[in-house]
Amino acid sequence: MEKELTIDILSSVQKPARYTGGEFNSIVKSPEETEVSIALAFPDIYEVGMSYLGFKILYHILNLENGVAAERVYAPWVDLEAKMRANAIPLRTLETEKILQDFDFVGFTLQYELSYTNILNMLDLGRIPVKTEERTEKDPFIIVGGPCVYNPEPLADFFDLAVVGEGEEVMVELMDAYKKWKREGKPGGRQGFLRCAVKLKGIYVPSFYDVAYNEDGTVAAVVANCDAAPAAVEKRVISDMNTVNYPTAPIVPFGEIVHDRIMLEVFRGCSRGCRFCHAGMVYRPVRERRPELLKELARQLVDNTGYNEISLVSLSTADYSCLAPMIHDMIEEFKDEKVSVSLPSLRIDSFSVDLAKEVQAVRKSGLTFAPEAGSQRMRDVINKGVTEEDLMNAVGAAFTAGWSSVKLYFMIGLPGETDEDVLAIAKLAKAVQYKYQEVTGRRGAKVTVSASSFVPKPYTPFQWVQQDDIAELRRKQFLLKDALKVKNITFQYHDSVTSVLEAVFARGDRRLGKALYLAWQRGAKFDGWSEHFSYDRWLEALQDAGLNKEFYIGRERGANELFPWEHIQPAVARSFLRREYEKALAEELTHDCRHGVCTGCGVCQKLGVKIIDWKEQGLV
Repeated sequence: MEKELTIDILSSVQKPARYTGGEFNSIVKSPEETEVSIALAFPDIYEVGMSYLGFKILYHILNLENGVAAERVYAPWVDLEAKMRANAIPLRTLETEKILQDFDFVGFTLQYELSYTNILNMLDLGRIPVKTEERTEKDPFIIVGGPCVYNPEPLADFFDLAVVGEGEEVMVELMDAYKKWKREGKPGGRQGFLRCAVKLKGIYVPSFYDVAYNEDGTVAAVVANCDAAPAAVEKRVISDMNTVNYPTAPIVPFGEIVHDRIMLEVFRGCSRGCRFCHAGMVYRPVRERRPELLKELARQLVDNTGYNEISLVSLSTADYSCLAPMIHDMIEEFKDEKVSVSLPSLRIDSFSVDLAKEVQAVRKSGLTFAPEAGSQRMRDVINKGVTEEDLMNAVGAAFTAGWSSVKLYFMIGLPGETDEDVLAIAKLAKAVQYKYQEVTGRRGAKVTVSASSFVPKPYTPFQWVQQDDIAELRRKQFLLKDALKVKNITFQYHDSVTSVLEAVFARGDRRLGKALYLAWQRGAKFDGWSEHFSYDRWLEALQDAGLNKEFYIGRERGANELFPWEHIQPAVARSFLRREYEKALAEELTHDCRHGVCTGCGVCQKLGVKIIDWKEQGLV
């Protein structure tokens, strides 16, 4: 009999409710009901994973299917892991306490490059061979998906197949393919199933592709070695968000989680075209849900969860075409139940103080804006499309309406940035403080400035650029820190070493798998948590794998260099991205295609999907 987590062990670790399961709205299927089982595995702690909307959606959609049982598992925190390893206790799911090795599939989300060591760790704790080549017929298939799947190559040695793009339809198709293969007696073994799976659009099997390298270390070619595999894997996309099932009875945790509220996805995609933004490029085009449907979903979610806040989520919620009337209706409906409606960070140019006032009628909080860069020149470089005047109008309206604190998000280390551009961030923060004095006649506005370090990502116009090195990022951070030593201004920033490693893995190739494995064997895990991150351990692992981080991040890439990820396609044309990079160098803006002529990114045409904007197209 396998050892299990006992009350003694659970009572000796932080937050035991992370590991008990049995939460309200969780779904448990019996072995008799289960023809195919999948563990949805989030490579971080429960509080973070339970806040991830993607798994809420997949958990709901998969469990609606006859014969499919989807369960959840999260990375145990270091205190519990130590006890599990000391007592030979394997990693199990929350629903039925089944060991990961006993599932048909284990599906990981690639949310963040610094969670990759946790994937290896969870496989090991779940008694699954970490490397694909070591798995046998009795082991589960390891799936990956999520935003980082557009370059999964550093993980190619560890997963069997990837779901590229939106999973609602393709995951059901994959489960059906598995049922059929199982009923037929599993012809061809693991390889046989992978050959069936790769025929589905959006499925990538890394072992079906060979990579050749040039003498200088760059990629020469990525070629399919299996006749069933396509030359390039194109992303899956839901053409109409109104047709897919949305979870209206999500699991309600016993303890507090990071986003402890209802999450209502109003639309997918963004066409603003910020040049640093990976999500804005790979999730195109914009497809809105109907306002009536959203109000209906909100009603069911409130009834089924008991939460007192509805967060309207998407890449740029303020751009939803029917936002103001819909919010007005929602607030009216729920105000007697003390349920508030909240928006994530607001775009300066689409900020409406009336809307903000209405939103905060039930529960008041600070306002967050994301200018991204301090100077107008840099905002033009990144195609942010907002001006200082826009920001001053927005904060001025907010201060007039009674707010006295704002949070401003920026990035440092952007391509072509000068010290003057960095110091412009401090200037802008001080101007916001002065605006408060001008509007109210008194001092005391609290301004929080948050500055993250820029990471060049695949499938963005900045995929060609080199990243600032650590010394330069730190120099800019301290330059800004000195300039922001002002009363009532708080400056927040992260250590730049994690941004460097994030960039290495964001733009890396298969050879990084060796370094990843070495780092994990030497204790790397929870790399996204500063107290567990060791930069020296990673430098040693890269060196011992015969790799140099500068090759991945410390050089401008050639205009015609083949990238390691180009056989995985979000359908954004390389020529469009290059054109955007050249426009960035020339400090030229590109308009939002949603409200004007097509900008030529190629997504709609290639995928046969249309923009859905309910107001613009006269659909409401």
